[in-house]
Amino acid sequence: MASKISSAQRPASKPPLAAERIRKTAREMFYRDGIRAVGVDAIVSQAGVTKPSLYRSFSSKDELAAAYLRDYDAEFWARFDAACEAHPGDPRAQVLDYLSGLGARAVQNGYRGCGLTNAAVEYPEAGHPARAVAVEHKVELRRRLAAMAAEMGAADPAALGDGLLLLFEGAFVSSQLFGEGGPAGRVAQMADKLIQAHLDASAGPAATDSQRD
Repeated sequence: MASKISSAQRPASKPPLAAERIRKTAREMFYRDGIRAVGVDAIVSQAGVTKPSLYRSFSSKDELAAAYLRDYDAEFWARFDAACEAHPGDPRAQVLDYLSGLGARAVQNGYRGCGLTNAAVEYPEAGHPARAVAVEHKVELRRRLAAMAAEMGAADPAALGDGLLLLFEGAFVSSQLFGEGGPAGRVAQMADKLIQAHLDASAGPAATDSQRD
């Protein structure tokens, strides 16, 4: 019978590397307070590292901000893809599943909208590393929503995709104004009505009338 290893014999888990602590701390502080409002000194102090260790991992605060946004981008797509995987072959249900989750998150305390949207507002200058990540993400989201609208059978998938994108962005921003009980909690309901309106238009007047009978 194999002998049990005592806790004293187990190898101690390695503490997080300085770069990991910096990245995690920056993620929390940038999202909560905004990128411009958070200085490097505050990040290294909160992370318990030195400033030289930050600059060994990230050449500048701008590059750290871009790294934070790439992490945020990955988190977004993990949620979005999970909603898609939960409803294979049903793009309408996929979009509504994601938006139902967004609506629930958006009315909770501490929700600060989409970090990528916030960064695009903070950094209007073209070519800034943080803005570049945000723009790339939003362009891809717009593309995917239009493709999903086409799968739904919309006659004008670009228009439906853009309408859905505007609902996404409206939820991200309005959540920071109204919080609990705000309109972001209805985003899935509004998206469903928008999708149905586009599908009814695609079906034509005769098909729409028969659906009402």
